[in-house]
Amino acid sequence: MNHNMALFQNNLFIFGLFFFCITTLVSSNTASRHYTPPAVAPLTDLFTPLSVDQGFSAFFGGPNIKIINNGSMASIALDKSSGSGLISRNDFHYGFFSAAIKLPAGISSGVVLAFYLSNADKYPHNHDEIDIELLGHDKRNNWVLQTNIYANGGVSTGREEKFYFWFDPTAQHHYYSIIWNTHHVVFLVDSIPVREFPNRGAFSSVYPSKPMSVYVTIWDGSDWATHGGKYPINYKYAPFVASLAEMEMSGCMSNETVLPNSISCSKASHSSSSRSDPVYGQEFISLSKQQITALDWARSKHMFYSYCKDTSRFKVMPSECK
Repeated sequence: MNHNMALFQNNLFIFGLFFFCITTLVSSNTASRHYTPPAVAPLTDLFTPLSVDQGFSAFFGGPNIKIINNGSMASIALDKSSGSGLISRNDFHYGFFSAAIKLPAGISSGVVLAFYLSNADKYPHNHDEIDIELLGHDKRNNWVLQTNIYANGGVSTGREEKFYFWFDPTAQHHYYSIIWNTHHVVFLVDSIPVREFPNRGAFSSVYPSKPMSVYVTIWDGSDWATHGGKYPINYKYAPFVASLAEMEMSGCMSNETVLPNSISCSKASHSSSSRSDPVYGQEFISLSKQQITALDWARSKHMFYSYCKDTSRFKVMPSECK
């Protein structure tokens, strides 16, 4: 009896020690993501935010869209009946696009909030797309940032990269931004570059090249967003509400509606080559030393997936990965 009790207590101690170590490791991994980022110039300060009504119209799920603060802010929601989303009133051919977003708190596995550019409506078999996708979390994970690029209808070959955040994206608004011009596509979070996709070499053949609309949507991605659908949305926690503020769209517009910091594409086409992009300053043509340092920091500490390292998915790596 005493021997069995001692054995039980010993096993209990070992189990407790194991559980403590695992808990500490998980907590350490989670806490380690909350780094202080390098200092960078805030690119969002260079542009004038648009009122939501001025820049966007309802794309779908109208009842789940709320315009507030005289149009300066909006909320979009996902519930059991529908997701919701906005679409820009103009198409753009290059520019700077940004939104301050506060994500839904709590368990949100399967929820996808996307801030992206696409022309799938006009080129259904040959479309381009530049995606920032924010993937909801369950009890095991934090929210995840996924970036993706499609060009010329190549929807079978996504170019995904995934990152953990260095902050809690549900606590307050953070800036999610895209630079798209003749030189490169850059994805930024709070002006920290997390990915650069250059328009040169092997990248040029898969570079988005046609005018696109800007979208911000929230929807049910249960079938793919969390480990292949392992953790679907639990609508017991609905509605899932995201807050949007400081929407910025500055670029070459295919339409003739006037927006701050934007010009019509017809005027841009007659400009000198150095001014063919409306966001043409040095800070948009190439990354500064400060931005390169920040990019390296984000990718070394927070990126956990890149399509260019997925040998199980690609028997032959895409040409730009070589």
